Amino acid sequence: MFKNLRFHRLTGPWPESEQELSAALSGARFEPCGPLTEKTSGWEAPAADPAGTLCRRVAGIDLLQLRSQSRLLPPAAINEALEVRLDEYRDRMGQEAGGREKRRLKEQTRESLMSRALLRSERTKGFMFLSERILGIDAATPAKAERFLEYLPAPLRSVEIVPLAFQRPVSDLLTRTFLGDAPSGIQMGNECWMQDPSDSRARVHWINADLTDTSIRKHVREGMKLTHLGIEVGSLMSCVLDETGALSKVRLLGMDAKEEIESEEPLARFDAELVLLAGTLRQLIDLLSKSLGGLKSGS
Repeated sequence: MFKNLRFHRLTGPWPESEQELSAALSGARFEPCGPLTEKTSGWEAPAADPAGTLCRRVAGIDLLQLRSQSRLLPPAAINEALEVRLDEYRDRMGQEAGGREKRRLKEQTRESLMSRALLRSERTKGFMFLSERILGIDAATPAKAERFLEYLPAPLRSVEIVPLAFQRPVSDLLTRTFLGDAPSGIQMGNECWMQDPSDSRARVHWINADLTDTSIRKHVREGMKLTHLGIEVGSLMSCVLDETGALSKVRLLGMDAKEEIESEEPLARFDAELVLLAGTLRQLIDLLSKSLGGLKSGS
């Protein structure tokens, strides 16, 4: 359901009901690319709900989904088609096209190809913890998370939205956990990234490794900076936690092997997985807050 997560905290009003939030999002509902449209983004139903509402509220969680659609038109394809037009111009006019004419022909070429270009969609899910006012966005990069926030309608953007931060840096918890002093409820996994503080290009990555090995731990003791660490939360979820508090490789443990109950509706299974994941993420945020001195002022 979620592979990466970046957390933000909101202050201010939020729609009181699923219907009210859906209505607020409807002004920016997703519309497919038109024949000459290169890219479009908007909100769509986050689950296969017959009602088709633009959000889903389950157990104090609002789930949203932003869809972006773009036309795939590689520059090489434009340039190749442009060469044909330039040859035709040369044969017709008896001279090479000048700079202004080349630009005009290139724009014509691009427009003629645009309507035939293939379409690609990208979907970004996000969820809101209503009581905590914490928003999680499935984004591998800060830029992707910002794009999600930018498409929130004006009434929702009017609230203050800041990255979730703690009194002490997350890197403190990464180092403690790596060196064997993990807080209760968190276990170290088998993946980590380190970086030389004096050279950002000097990085090392261990995966599927025994991180308790002294030959690996000595790098941190000798000054390497731990930037990412694989962890497990309450034997329910595994992920990689980075020094900014972002998560990657999020996976609910045991979900791959669970038996499907034929009589259970797909939407019910979807809701059950969402509730389980959200509960585990709440537990992780609470553990981070307690271990790092609470939430930072303004977060």
